[in-house]
This record gives sequence, structure tokens and C-alpha cells, in this order.
Amino acid sequence: MALLRERPGAAAPAAAERPRSPGKVPGLLCAALGVAAAWGTHRLLPGVPMLTAAVVLGITAAHLPGARALVRGAGRPGLSYAGKRLMRLGVVLLGLKLSLDDVLGLGWATVAMVFGVVAATFGGTWWLGRRMGLPGDQPLLIATGYSICGASAIGAVSEVSESEERDIATSVALVTLCGTLAIAVLPLLQHPLGLSDAQFGRWAGASVHDVGQVVATAQTAGGAALSEAVLVKLMRVALLAPLVAAVAVAARNRRAASAVEGARSTRRPPLVPLFVLGFLAMVGVRSTGLLSTTALDLTGTAQELLLAAALFGLGSAVHLPSLTRTGARVAGLGLCAWLVVAGASYGGVLLTA
Repeated sequence: MALLRERPGAAAPAAAERPRSPGKVPGLLCAALGVAAAWGTHRLLPGVPMLTAAVVLGITAAHLPGARALVRGAGRPGLSYAGKRLMRLGVVLLGLKLSLDDVLGLGWATVAMVFGVVAATFGGTWWLGRRMGLPGDQPLLIATGYSICGASAIGAVSEVSESEERDIATSVALVTLCGTLAIAVLPLLQHPLGLSDAQFGRWAGASVHDVGQVVATAQTAGGAALSEAVLVKLMRVALLAPLVAAVAVAARNRRAASAVEGARSTRRPPLVPLFVLGFLAMVGVRSTGLLSTTALDLTGTAQELLLAAALFGLGSAVHLPSLTRTGARVAGLGLCAWLVVAGASYGGVLLTA
């Protein structure tokens, strides 16, 4: 019997046999495969932006019988990590697409128009979402996606608002769907609305959500439309930094008030998140003109890959059956927000023509 006793220093069998957590590796590998599939989809169908394909593939993977167990099980930690941390890095590198010269070249009338469109879209969508009773941070996130730059903006704002993954996934799915529809619908409206190619480009840049979707929409009207669209869109992207900072201040004040009332959490986010400072720093670097075209191309590719991985991770969190509870209201808000941003942008283009 003495031989069967454990020695005092021996490890317990249960501890030795305890399974180790797979960690983030399976999810990150799944995100890498999703990025590769999104890149292949974009190569086969150039009209489909890579980031849009990444979101759609993430949603698809979350509902395929063969991949669902991985996406919602062992791969979830890595996919959530991609949706948050890689999103931050992608947003930082997004700043290299914008320089101060680009903003000044638009003219003050166009800058004021972009400010007006963003303010009207954000305020109108957020107010309407609250009135429609959408849960959690969905009104805030949907308003952000429509007014700034789609799923990338949603990911950035959700970081400081500490939104639930369910609300993030719903907002990303809606904004991606509407932005994708814009690629097909807006070109059909150019001539009925009496827009020249340059005016159509400015309309697309001011109203379509994601940068890739803007390019896919505007290129149907030629090079002049595409250049105008990209400049106007990048001006909207520049407003991401002050919007995130404003949300961070609001979240900080809300947590401070909760702490006074005896809430258990007293942690407050920084006034300006680090990744927003990184975004502004990259805008400054681009404005110096020191980076070569090769360096900008490489960082642009890295930025798109990081955002594709992040959006695949966010898309994989979408659970379509759970959307049925608020599906009608979410779809209604998406349609109304689409009309607001398209109408405000159209009016702004005509006023600044």
C-alpha cells in the first residue's frame, strides 16, 4: 500500500492531465484563411471589395456546419482578438491614406459639406435608432458606420464604448449589406439625378460607407469620379478621430457618474485612445511627404490585410437567428439611415458644385 501513496512533492495526476486552452492560435489561423479567401474573391470578382468579402465570409463561416464549431468554440478567442486588436492596428495605418494637403485641396466649401453630411447622418441615425428601441449600443454603432467609414469605424468606436460583441456584429452586418447594395444602386441613379462624373464621385465619397465600396461604386463613372470620391471619402475618414475621442469622453463621464452612484466598476477609458493618437500620427507622417510610393503601397497592403482579418472576426460573431428579434427594426433603421446619408450628400454636392 505504501508504494501506491503519492510522494509529498509529486504532482497531482489531475493537474498533469488538465487540458490546456488552445488560446488564440486557432482563431488567428482561421482569420488568416478568411483573409486569403477574401483576397481570392476580390481577385476573381474585382467589383467586390476585399473588406466586404471578409465580412460576408466571416458570417458564412459562423453558419456552415463544418466551420461553426471552430468559429464559436476553440477559434472564438483568436477571432475576438482579431476583431479588436488587429482592428486598432488597421485604423492606425488608415491614417497613412490621408494628408493635410488632401484636405486643403478639397476647398472649404467641400470640407463644410462633409462635416454637415457626417453630422446629419450620425445625429439622425442615432436619434432614430433610440426612438425605434434598438438594444445596447446598436444605435451608436450603426450611426458611426453610416456617417464615417463603415465597419472600420464601428470597430474603432466599439473599443472605447466597450460595446457587446452582439451589438458590434449586428451593426457590422447591416452596414456591410447596405454598403454592398450601394455599389449596384448608386451608378443607376447618376443620370436620373443629373450628376456629372465628378459630381457623382463626390456623392459616392460622401454617402457610401467603406473605402473599398466607395472605389467600387465611383469607378463605374471613370477616373475623374474616382479621384473625387476618394478625396471626399478620406475627409470623412479624418473625422473618425474626433468622433472616437468624443465617444471616449462620454463613456468616461458615464463611468464616473456610475462610480459616484456606487457602481462596482470605476475604471475609465483615456480621453484620447492610443490608437486614435496613432492614426493622427500617421496622418502627420503622410503629410511630411517623406514616405516613398513603395512604402505607402506596402503599408496600404498591410492595412487592408489587418482590417480584413478584423472584419472576418467581427463577421464570424454574427448569429443570424438571433437577429430575428430586432431584424425588422434594424432593417428599418438601415433603410432610413441610407436615405438620410444619400439625401444629405446629394444636397451637399449640388450646393458645392
